[in-house]
Amino acid sequence: MEQVQTVPVFRGVGVALVTIFGRAGEMDPAATANHAADLASRGMRAILVAGTTGEAGTLTKQERTALIEAVRAAIPAEIPVLAGTGGATAEVAVSLTVQAARAGADAILAYPPPGSAGLPDFFAAIGDAAAGQPVLAYHVPWISAPGVPVDELAALSVAGIKDSSGSPDRLLDELAHYKGATYVGSSALLALAGPMGGAGAILALANVEPEACSRAFAGDAAAQRGLADIHLEVREGGPAALKRILGQRSGFCDVSRVR
Repeated sequence: MEQVQTVPVFRGVGVALVTIFGRAGEMDPAATANHAADLASRGMRAILVAGTTGEAGTLTKQERTALIEAVRAAIPAEIPVLAGTGGATAEVAVSLTVQAARAGADAILAYPPPGSAGLPDFFAAIGDAAAGQPVLAYHVPWISAPGVPVDELAALSVAGIKDSSGSPDRLLDELAHYKGATYVGSSALLALAGPMGGAGAILALANVEPEACSRAFAGDAAAQRGLADIHLEVREGGPAALKRILGQRSGFCDVSRVR
């Protein structure tokens, strides 16, 4: 099966957006959208909402819709809004994809259910549910093991892959052998992914270091080294650590539903 789309959904660095909550744990779509607009003004080329960094597993369907709608309204039309729609079952992922497309998402990012069996059928179903919007496969093996094998990518009806494995070997395999768009999900590998021909990056760390992430992806080795400490802090602490940093720097509420 040929890939649905050969033109990348976007090129450059995008952000895996945090979801801002209030002190009582309620979602704050306005604050989240304001954060997205600020990042877009600082060079982010795409905004991913309801991804793993956005604590998607804690969001209701109504919260997901409100989040997509608020972010889409807050950023320039030429910057795509990606929606995370991975789920524990194919039925959940398809339902979330239908909802995201209706809410105004410009593209879909979906990981397969754990076990990763029947990948061509799964992504065909996601593509149908996306109503013409491009779909990116999401390789995130600690949530959906074993993930999306590189040697199966060419047979999937997807526009590309987000690889959050953090493995330089896998990234090289993708860049050398997969003709679709590869988006790196690890801020440790930017200075490898960009110069080697990656289409872009979708990064948690871009919530707090958008400019440095962009420089590293462009091949700036000093920028990549400069991200080391904060990359390791966020990698260890997840969304909660990222929100603490964001709160200290920008004043957003640092409440997280995921600990």
